[in-house]
Amino acid sequence: MTSPQKDVTPYLVVLVLIAVLGPLQFGYHLAELNAPQDVLTCASPKPPSIVSRFFSFSSKQVDNDTDCIPMTPPTFAAISSVFTLGGLLGSLTSGPLTSRYGRLLCMRFTSLFFLVGSVIAYLATSAPALGVSRFLTGTAAGASTVIVPLYISEVVPAERRGFFGSWTQVGVNVGILGTQSLGYSVSEGGKGEWRWVFIVGVGIAIVQIVGLGGVVESPKWLGGVKGDVAKARRALQRIRGRSSGVEEEIASWGVTPTPTERQRLLDEEAEAPSLLQPVSPTRSKPITLGFLQVLTDPLTRPAILAVVGIMFAQQLCGINSIIMYSVSLLKDLLPISSGILTILISIINLAATIASSPLPDRLGRKTCILLSIAGQGTSSLILALSIVFNYKLLSAFAVLFFVAFFAVGLGPVPFILASELVGPEAVGAAQSWALGANYVATFLVAYLFPIVNEELNRVLGGAGWVYFIFAGFAVAAGVFVTKRVPETRGKGWEEVWGRERRVD
Repeated sequence: MTSPQKDVTPYLVVLVLIAVLGPLQFGYHLAELNAPQDVLTCASPKPPSIVSRFFSFSSKQVDNDTDCIPMTPPTFAAISSVFTLGGLLGSLTSGPLTSRYGRLLCMRFTSLFFLVGSVIAYLATSAPALGVSRFLTGTAAGASTVIVPLYISEVVPAERRGFFGSWTQVGVNVGILGTQSLGYSVSEGGKGEWRWVFIVGVGIAIVQIVGLGGVVESPKWLGGVKGDVAKARRALQRIRGRSSGVEEEIASWGVTPTPTERQRLLDEEAEAPSLLQPVSPTRSKPITLGFLQVLTDPLTRPAILAVVGIMFAQQLCGINSIIMYSVSLLKDLLPISSGILTILISIINLAATIASSPLPDRLGRKTCILLSIAGQGTSSLILALSIVFNYKLLSAFAVLFFVAFFAVGLGPVPFILASELVGPEAVGAAQSWALGANYVATFLVAYLFPIVNEELNRVLGGAGWVYFIFAGFAVAAGVFVTKRVPETRGKGWEEVWGRERRVD
């Protein structure tokens, strides 16, 4: 095979960028209600913002002056957290569906869900309608965070999976930055200007739908699961480039063409693609383990426990307390506008993720995660103390370091690990377990954080006490990762666990 640098073609980059629009929309919709919370819930109607100077809002208004949806704080928390319930459904169902019907078809369906959910949110005049929108976009987000990392890991060269795998988290952070910036610009005004957040969501979904029209199916799925070696070879050749040798990569899937088929593969460039027929591999396809089977199988159970634990660690260290509630949480606690700080947080999160993208391949997955946990735990402790003792500038720096350390490991690496700890027969189910756990933990944080935060502040007085809890979770997460999560850099899953599954 050629070098990995030569295998990274412009077409491969385009494929990854289009696929990453799914995680980008996940980040976009996750944080879409943060900045415009006050004007959306009628808590703080204000004069028209800067957006109204350039655009006129043409949809039918609920009220000419205060187009908003009245919601109490518990109702708003429920609307925010229902996104994670949709994410849980999407993550649990997408693994089996993508194994059966392919990565590309499932990505197309998720883009449609994003589109429909954004349209409903744009037209919403009540909390239930907004809740339906959040559930639909959450379902698409959950599915995307299962399918896209899997698709990327299967189309990029093995030596570049750590680097390209981090693009999933980069996409999430770009989405968060986009929605936080747009949300801040419309949060100053009434008259339904917050609806521009959902209009842009519609546009992103349309771009992805169009872009997926030029994307090829995962060659590894075509050859290793569907058994269509000829079609898999054509797709892989297109991705790697016409001058690249692909036979060794195809052989690594465990599917070997017959002599007759091999001759066909040599001659197929002269044939019309529509005339080529699927070819059967010489051996039976590998077994495929289902959602419950990977938990009961002694060969895959340790991997499932590891990915579930690391996904809980990702959320219970507290990142979404900042991403989803930073505007209301940090209001009046910091020396600068909480809206501006939220945008700065998103910029640092994105920059740190991009800067850290080579680290998983250089330092190792486990090392990056432990560095991230240590940094977040320390930042949580400093943030709690600085808020309790009213050191505002220190609080601001603690928040920024908290987010930066998340990008070092806990942000991108868990999405990579889920596809590296198990063999191909279990990867779909493992991704579903990983993202299912992620959304359960995200729901717990999204729904309980504002309630626990308010109660602790009421009982203990002041603010910031909840971050002592997050610091404690970081300690527990560090112990778990040290003992139960193996290093996967440069290893096959058999090397990671020291065993191999037999294929009869």
